[in-house]
Amino acid sequence: MNASRRTALFSVAASAALALSLTACQSGEGAKAEGAAPVAKDTASAAVSAPASASAAGTSGNTGTGAGTAVGTAHKSDSGSAGAKKGTATPLCRAQDVKVSAERQDGPPYTHIILTARNTSGHRCEMAGFPRIQFLESHKQDVPSVAKSKPAAPTVLNPGDPAFALVKLSDGGVDEDNEVVTAFQLVLEGDSTVVAVDSSAGGGLAVDPAKTLTGYWTTELRNGADDF
Repeated sequence: MNASRRTALFSVAASAALALSLTACQSGEGAKAEGAAPVAKDTASAAVSAPASASAAGTSGNTGTGAGTAVGTAHKSDSGSAGAKKGTATPLCRAQDVKVSAERQDGPPYTHIILTARNTSGHRCEMAGFPRIQFLESHKQDVPSVAKSKPAAPTVLNPGDPAFALVKLSDGGVDEDNEVVTAFQLVLEGDSTVVAVDSSAGGGLAVDPAKTLTGYWTTELRNGADDF
């Protein structure tokens, strides 16, 4: 083979090899570019989602388990405690908490008695309202109360303390409507338990059902308010 033919064949072979090399390089770059695109996309997605996650974490820190919740809980607890203190009410005295007795208030014809209810329990309680008294089996209506005798403040009893209620029996004198009562019953406000009161001392009480009245429970009898 002559020299010119060999040179020509070498040139063709070199050109072909160069073309293949270029094609391979282009093909590799193309693959690399195609492979890089998803990476760039993922990186962009991560870059976008990262601030959102940070924002969500920041929100959670302020309103979830962060200091904001602790402060809010403490405030709620404090206000709840204050409310509990303000709203705490003294329980009403029940029949089992007191001992009730009756005593004549004046001389013959004994138109009034004083009821005394002493707190025999080990706790404070309130003698609310007035005693619901029934003197006679033949008269089931409660003795009416006198509004002016209602105290301005609740009648709260510590253990051992007494409360008083003035009760009118009649207008006095000899009256055919009077009936002798040696025992009567009453109930306290907020309690349906019947309290029996012995009034047999001195031969009993002369009661006119049409004239009876009762005052409210108070810590002491007061002139004027308890005159009826």
